[in-house]
Amino acid sequence: MAIVNRLTVDGRDYFLPEPVTQLKTAILEAIKAGGGYVNIPPLRGGPGIDILFSPGMPVTWSQIDVGESPAGEEPVAAATTTADDDYQL
Repeated sequence: MAIVNRLTVDGRDYFLPEPVTQLKTAILEAIKAGGGYVNIPPLRGGPGIDILFSPGMPVTWSQIDVGESPAGEEPVAAATTTADDDYQL
């Protein structure tokens, strides 16, 4: 079973692998500083995307368990397993 982190910024979802601790800290610091760009890495390869975070911007984190499925079946995401951390300032 794998954990995928979902970052929702202003209504758009970004899916990220573990660990996300440094990314959470960078986003919080950008917001506390009055705004700043933070690079959001891709789930698999590539340069990611720079997002300008600012105070008052809705930012929500959640985790999704993505389980292994029996051979021949499509993997299915399970229900969200943790409460959202709300980083609005």
